[in-house]
Amino acid sequence: MLIRLKKKLAAGEIEAVLELARELSLSARFVDPDREYLELTGPGRPEHRSRFEDLSSVHSILDMGASRELHERGPGRADTQVAVGAARFGGGSVSMIAGPCAIESFERTLEIARAVRERGALCLRGGAFKPRTSPYSFQGTRMKGLEILERVRVETGLAIVTEVLDPREVEAVGDAADMFQIGSRNMFNAPLLIEVGRTKKPVLLKRGFMATLREFVLAAEYILSAGNTQVVLCERGVRGFDATSRNLLDVAGVAFLKRNTHLPVIVDPSHAAGRGDLVRPLARAGLAAGADGLIVEVHPNPSEVHSDGNQAISPAEFERVMADARAMAQLDGRKLVEGTPQAMKGSA
Repeated sequence: MLIRLKKKLAAGEIEAVLELARELSLSARFVDPDREYLELTGPGRPEHRSRFEDLSSVHSILDMGASRELHERGPGRADTQVAVGAARFGGGSVSMIAGPCAIESFERTLEIARAVRERGALCLRGGAFKPRTSPYSFQGTRMKGLEILERVRVETGLAIVTEVLDPREVEAVGDAADMFQIGSRNMFNAPLLIEVGRTKKPVLLKRGFMATLREFVLAAEYILSAGNTQVVLCERGVRGFDATSRNLLDVAGVAFLKRNTHLPVIVDPSHAAGRGDLVRPLARAGLAAGADGLIVEVHPNPSEVHSDGNQAISPAEFERVMADARAMAQLDGRKLVEGTPQAMKGSA
């Protein structure tokens, strides 16, 4: 590890850094006459970086050396692939998650599930628990929604991706879900991240709308450090200053995460756009940057939904998104993993 110290430190401040190195069984030597750059060698551990960053005398960590955090790619590290039902994310595979924003009725959810399944999606998204800005807005159908999702999985064979909001609800949501979703508002909820990390069930972690990329990967680190290696990162846009779109899709962030982590990365063009007419071009942009899949809101009649109807696209438009994904995956040697009605369980 290579550390840069702050300039003009007192002898006691430098000694505090050296004392921590000794505590962690690391050998230390300064590589410059001004005693500003400190090289540490020895058995590195993921938590070492944070231990040194906590010291007020440390300016920055320039190189992690052997003390790599669990999300980091590292030399020769292959992509992690996460399986969710028949879907595959990462490792050269691209898959699609699609469905309504919120679960409202069995009949409508089943209709949408069949529509996205017939167009190749392998996972159904849908919120039973809905975190809303106002406490008076629709908060979801909750336990009834989970029951609907379980029934739809039996009918269609689609894997279920749904959000969990509270550590106390992880077990109940996990019984219905094939993949936990951690929404933007809960990216910083450490107790929830640790709890889903203990389950070993796949986790879709969405970036907070005010979070830096460093904060995003450290949220993933909570899940990984709890023992769950099945983490998929989701870029869903960060808050900007222009009202043209709901958020700003960080395409550069997608490319950075693909280069610097081994975790699969997908894009949510629906929440980034906030409007249906921009979903398809943003989906293309995310896939071009290297995303391993998409999570898209689909509804046949957006005007009737209780939340985020403006950003939903029709099943016909989702079919065009699937065609784009199929073509773009082939451009760089990847494969879109998709289902067919005949290959999936349940009636058409």
